[in-house]
Amino acid sequence: MGITYFRTAETLITGTGSIAQIGEQAKKLHASRVIIITDKIIRQTGVLSKVTEPLISLNIEVDIIDDVIPEPPFENLEQMITKIEGKGYDLLIGVGGGSALDITKVLSVMLTNKKNVRDMIGIENIENPGLPTILVPTTSGTGSEVTYNAIFTDTRDMVKKGIVSPYLLPNVAIVDAELTLTVPPAVTAATGMDALVHAVESYTAIRADELTDGIALQAIKLISRSLRKAVYNGRDIKAREDMAMGSLLAGISLGNAGVGAVHALAYPLGGRFKVPHGVANSLLLPFVMKYNVVANLEKFSEIAKAMGENIEGLSLREAADTAVTALAQLSKDVGIPASLKDVGVTSSDIKSLAEEASKIDRLLNNNPRWMTVKEIKEIYEDAYGLVEESSTVLV
Repeated sequence: MGITYFRTAETLITGTGSIAQIGEQAKKLHASRVIIITDKIIRQTGVLSKVTEPLISLNIEVDIIDDVIPEPPFENLEQMITKIEGKGYDLLIGVGGGSALDITKVLSVMLTNKKNVRDMIGIENIENPGLPTILVPTTSGTGSEVTYNAIFTDTRDMVKKGIVSPYLLPNVAIVDAELTLTVPPAVTAATGMDALVHAVESYTAIRADELTDGIALQAIKLISRSLRKAVYNGRDIKAREDMAMGSLLAGISLGNAGVGAVHALAYPLGGRFKVPHGVANSLLLPFVMKYNVVANLEKFSEIAKAMGENIEGLSLREAADTAVTALAQLSKDVGIPASLKDVGVTSSDIKSLAEEASKIDRLLNNNPRWMTVKEIKEIYEDAYGLVEESSTVLV
């Protein structure tokens, strides 16, 4: 085992009702004036009262900005920073899905690094720590509360781009399943599958190690057994708790082992076709895993076992293939689109999509099986329905 680094949020608080701890945690960070960063939908649900009441009870001044938009472009950040800088805030609290959490993380460093946000794109391009942050996810999917990256849409070339720095890790992450009870089925499905993608990709990633392997497998187990229940019976608190913990664990694994080709191929779909990140990842997962499976049959066999599949008596290859089949079935069961045709892609788009995805070296270099633009194009073709079922082109 080589030298590895393990990073996550400074303090993790989990469990049903744990949001009540937010006031105490803010006080520990010496906060007196905080800004809550969220979106208009979250504000309408009434969830924010669970966040604000413990703060106000401790005489902490609270402001709210609800300008976050889904799959945010860099312009969203630039617009929001002008509204909060110079206001004397000493703590930023992100409440919502991945978009709200990512924006909170980057706003915190924009306030202490006087540089254009586009100059932060890439790995470790942030010089100074940001203001303290507390992140509160209201979906079980992105794991953004424990990762040191943030993803945005670059409207100049319509591609998703990442900002990666340890300074993006929050001081506190509070994961309370009660905050996810009102999430609608379609969002529960997309975010839950996104978390499963994080777990599967980080488990099979080149940078995976013994620490992340156990965390990722537990995430796969929790999500696989509870996602269907959470989608179709959203008030099932046990299923919601499994999903909240599974998403958190997947985020921790993702934040340390990284992800691979599923994300690389998903980014152009989000940038050009506005496909939500979770949907893009979930749609592509079975097709990328079909390609990757031969690179690590042992790990794919373990994935099948963690998903509750009976692999007794199967050969190693059969057991590994069972994992791919199970992932595709779960995605189908929760209503994820099964084809690129379903999200507006045409066959004439595939070549340029493959060329765009092939440039995302940060992710492709962490994928367990090497691929060039040729193989990426074939995976997109498979996801579009252009590859015959009996074809061996991907294996």
